[in-house]
Formats: sequence, structure tokens, C-alpha cells
Amino acid sequence: MKDLLIALLLATIVALKLIDLMADMALDLPAAHLWQEWVLLGLSAAGCIFLIRDIRRRTVAMQQLRETLNLSDARLQTLGDQLREARRAFALTIRDQFQAWQLTQSEQEIAMLMLKGLSLQEIATLRETREKTVRQHASNIYGKAGVDGRHALAAWFLEDLIAERPAP
Repeated sequence: MKDLLIALLLATIVALKLIDLMADMALDLPAAHLWQEWVLLGLSAAGCIFLIRDIRRRTVAMQQLRETLNLSDARLQTLGDQLREARRAFALTIRDQFQAWQLTQSEQEIAMLMLKGLSLQEIATLRETREKTVRQHASNIYGKAGVDGRHALAAWFLEDLIAERPAP
């Protein structure tokens, strides 16, 4: 919009300069003055033409970009749907594994919170219990899962994302 306004202003200047040049020619002004007017008229006209062509080029580029983005929006929506489905399936896989390890409901909740990256103190605060209780549950989880600690527990599930693990 701003460029269009500038182009219109420049076109107006070109038109007015042309009228001025015609008036100067009728007054029989010196050739040097007329030559200067012609140069200014030519430069203004060239600038106006350049600006209009640039506006057209950018308009076409913006239309192509809009079309590309519309396609990308549809693709992003599809990927978003696929990601939500994969997240849901992964959460179910985690819960199934928790049940296979025979974790209690409390242990499952704590294990999920640990997988989400919460510290034992944060989990205790969230569950309104003592950190020692959470630490005991975590120890039970590690034992039932056959892992050495929080990182090994997280890695066990990460491995499922990277390579399929045989069912226990």
C-alpha cells in the first residue's frame, strides 16, 4: 500500500514535470534548463516504472507464497493430527508397560511425572505427600522395571520410539 502510494506520487510528479517542461519550452528558456528538465523527467519516469514493476513482482511473489502457505497449513494440520495420534498411542504404550510391570496406581502416576521431567520434590509437592514417600515409590518403580534409575527409565521408553522393543 505504501509503495503504491509512492508510485502514484511519483507518477503525479512525472505528469506535473511534463506540464512544466511544456510550459518552459513555450517560454523559450535556455537549452541547458530544458535539458535539466528532460533529465529529471526521465529519471522520475524511470523510477516510477521501476517501482510499479517491483510492486507487480512482489504481488505475484506474495500470491505464490500465500498459495504455498495454504498448502503448508493443510499439511501442518495433517502433521498435527498425526502427532496427536502418535502422542496418544505412545501414552497408551507407556500405560500398558506400567501395567505389565505391575505398577500400582500411585507408582504409575509418579513414573509418568518422572518421565515428564519433574523432580522428586516437585512430585511430592504436586501429590501433597512427603519426598521420602515419592523416593520409595521411585525405588519400587525402578525395581519392577528392572532399571537403575530415572534416566534408565526414560531411556527404556525412548528406545521404544527409536527401535521397536520385543514385548516382555
